[in-house]
Amino acid sequence: MARTDAPVDKLTDAVEALSPSSVLASPDNLARLLAQWLALGWLRALDVALVTFLRQQADLANQPADTLLLLAAALTSHQLGRGHVCLDLKAMAEDGYNNALSLPPEDVAAPERHLLPSELMARVSDEDWLASLQNPLLVDQEGDPQGNTPLVRQGMRLYLRRYWQYEQQIHQRLATRLAPLQAMEDAKGAGAQALARALAALFPSALAEDVDWQKVACGNAARQAFSIVTGGPGTGKTTTVVKLLAALQHIALTSPDTGRALRIRLAAPTGKAAARLNESIAGAVNGLELGDLPDSETLRAAIPTSVTTLHRLLGSKPGSRNFRHHRDNPLVVDVLVIDEASMVDLEMMAKVLDALPDQARLILLGDKDQLASVDAGAVLGDMCQRADRGGYRAASASWLETVTRYRLPEHLISEAGAGLDQAVAMLRRSYRFGVHSGIGQLASAVNGGGCEERSVAEVAREVLAADYRDLALVRLRGSDIEQTIGRHCIEGGAGCFPERGVGRIQGDRVLEPPMGYQHYLRLMKSTRPSHDAPAETWDAWASEVLTAYGQFQLLCALRRGPYGVEALNELITAGLRRAGLIGGTEGWYAGRPVLVTRNDYSLGLMNGDIGIALDVPARQWRAGEQALEPGHCVMRVAFPAGDGSGRIRWVLPSRLQQVETVYAMTVHKSQGSEFVHTCLILPDRISPVLTRELVYTGITRARHWFSLLLPDERVFEQALARQVRRSSGLGELLLGSLA
Repeated sequence: MARTDAPVDKLTDAVEALSPSSVLASPDNLARLLAQWLALGWLRALDVALVTFLRQQADLANQPADTLLLLAAALTSHQLGRGHVCLDLKAMAEDGYNNALSLPPEDVAAPERHLLPSELMARVSDEDWLASLQNPLLVDQEGDPQGNTPLVRQGMRLYLRRYWQYEQQIHQRLATRLAPLQAMEDAKGAGAQALARALAALFPSALAEDVDWQKVACGNAARQAFSIVTGGPGTGKTTTVVKLLAALQHIALTSPDTGRALRIRLAAPTGKAAARLNESIAGAVNGLELGDLPDSETLRAAIPTSVTTLHRLLGSKPGSRNFRHHRDNPLVVDVLVIDEASMVDLEMMAKVLDALPDQARLILLGDKDQLASVDAGAVLGDMCQRADRGGYRAASASWLETVTRYRLPEHLISEAGAGLDQAVAMLRRSYRFGVHSGIGQLASAVNGGGCEERSVAEVAREVLAADYRDLALVRLRGSDIEQTIGRHCIEGGAGCFPERGVGRIQGDRVLEPPMGYQHYLRLMKSTRPSHDAPAETWDAWASEVLTAYGQFQLLCALRRGPYGVEALNELITAGLRRAGLIGGTEGWYAGRPVLVTRNDYSLGLMNGDIGIALDVPARQWRAGEQALEPGHCVMRVAFPAGDGSGRIRWVLPSRLQQVETVYAMTVHKSQGSEFVHTCLILPDRISPVLTRELVYTGITRARHWFSLLLPDERVFEQALARQVRRSSGLGELLLGSLA
C-alpha cells in the first residue's frame, strides 16, 4: 500500500480541527483529509492523484467539482484497487461506509485523532450523492458509449469510464452468442441428432436414475456459442470438456457442410493453471474412450492438448494494456476453451470477447465458489450466481432430454430463467470426495451446504469435530506456537489425524500417512544418482523430488504478519536448518523450493511455477566436456516442463530474477494447484481478505489430507460469516436483459 513520507502524527495535527461538515464544505479540507488517509495506508497514492486531476480539470473549465463528487471519485478508484468494478453508493451506506477504505482490523492500534469514513459520511443521503454527481464535465449520467467523461453513473453505482465500458462490452458480445445455434435449434435436426449419437458413444454407461451432469453439460455447451461448465474439485470439468471437444470435432468432421476439423485453442489465466491443464488434458485425451465413433484416431488427434496463457493467446504488448488480437484483428479460432475462469478479471474477459470471431464458440470452465480474480471483477461468479437453481426453461430442458436422454429435476426448470441461465451447466457430483471424505464435507459446509437452519461456522465446526480420517484441526496455544507450526510443516502432523493417518484407503490403494517437508528433502538425499549417471537419470531424480515436494503445502491468508508468508517461510527455513535437512545460511541451497512471481517468456516460466534448487554434476551442463574435476557439482533449479511429458527444465539460479522461497504461499497463489496434504493457517485477527471463499479455496487445494491451524477459532468463524461481495453491475446487466 502506497504511503506518503510525512509522519502520521504531523498529518493528524493538521486535520485535528476538521469536522465532517468542514471537510464536506471545502475541497481544500478534503485534500488535507485524503492526505492523512494516504499516510495511514487507507488510500492509495493513485486514488489521491485522481482527485487532484479531476479538481484541476473542473476548475480549468470553470465547472468546479462538488466536494462529495471528489470524495466519491477517490473511493471509486480505491474500490477498483480492492477488486470492485465500481463504487456502489447504496451498498457502501448500508455497510456503514468504513468498508470503502482499507481500514485495519478494529483491534490494531492506529494513530488517534483521525476522521473515519463512517463519521464523515454519516449524514450524507442518497439525494446528496446524486446532486453532487451532476457535473457534465466529469460524470456521464446517461451511459453514452461515445461519451468521454472520466466517470459514469448508473443508478447508485459510480464507475471509472473504462470499467463501465468493459461491462457494456461483455454484455453486448454475449447477447449475440446466447441464442441456440441454428444447427442445434431443432432437437430432431441433423446437428442435434449427430450430437446425440456422439454423446451416446462418449458416455456408454447404462442410463441410471441419477442425471449424468457431465453428459448434460456437454449437450448444453454444444447447443450455443457461449457456455459455462462450473463445478467443485473432482467433479470432472477436464473430463467433461475433453468429451465435449470430441463431440464437436466428430460433428465437424462428419458434417457435409464443413468436413474439416475445428480450430480449437485452450487457454488459462496464469502459467501455472495452463501447465496444470496441459498435463491433465493430455492424460484425459490419451485415456478417452471413443466407443463406436468412426475414425477414432483421427478424432483423438483433432483434440488439442497444448495450453497457453491468455496473455500469450491475445498477444500482449510490452508497456501496453492492449493486445495484438482485437475486434479488427481477431483470433483464428473456431472454439476457445478457458480453464480456471474464476481467475479471469473483467478487463481480460472484455479483451477476450473483443478478439473472438463472431462465429467462434467460447467455453468457460471453473469453480464459481473459488476466490475471484486478483484484479477487478468477479466475472464467473456474476455469471453463475444462479447456477445452483438451474433456471432452465422448458424448451431447454426438453432439448437436453432429447440429446442426452436425461430429464432434468423439476426444481431446476423455470420459465423465469434468463438467457444466461440456459448457458450455465453445473457439475453436481464429486468423484474425488465421497460421502466419507472429511475434505469434501468441510468444503460443502463452508460453501453453505446443510446450513439452512444453522450458521456456516456451526456446521463447519461439527465436521471438524467428527473424526474424519483426512481432517486435522490444530489449535495454536501457549508459548510454543512457533515450534508447533514448524513441527507440523516439517514432519507432516500425522499425530493430529485419527489413527495417525495410517492405513487410510483411497480407491484400490493404501495411502501414505500425511507428510511434511522433511519427506522431499530426505528423498532428495537418499535417491541421489551416482555422479556418473546419465542425464536421463538426473531428470528422473529431479522429477521424483518435485513430486515428493507436492506431498505437502502450507497456505496462508496474508503475506505479512506473524502468520503470513514472509514470517512462516523464515520460520520453516530455520527449522529445516536446525534439523540438518538443508544447508547454507542464506540465498541458494540444495532443496530450496522457489515460486516464480512474474512471467518470464524467455525462460518459458510462468507466474506460479514451482522449482527446486539441486546440486548436479557439472558435466551435465557443459555439452561435450567432462566435469571440471571428479565430483564437481553446480547448482541448477529444476522445473517441470509443464507439457505432460514429465521432462525437466533446468535453469541457472542467476537467471531467476523474480522468485521467492515457497515453503508457505498465499491461498491466492495456490489457485490452479492441488497438493496431497494441504495445511491452511489463518491469522490471529480478522482481515478484509479473510472470507468464506478464501477458506473454501484453501480446503479444496487438498487431494487426500487437510489440516487447519488456528491461533484463534473466532477468526475462522468470522471468516466463514463473510463472503466476497464485489461491487459490479455485470450480473444484474446480464441476468436482467439477456432474456
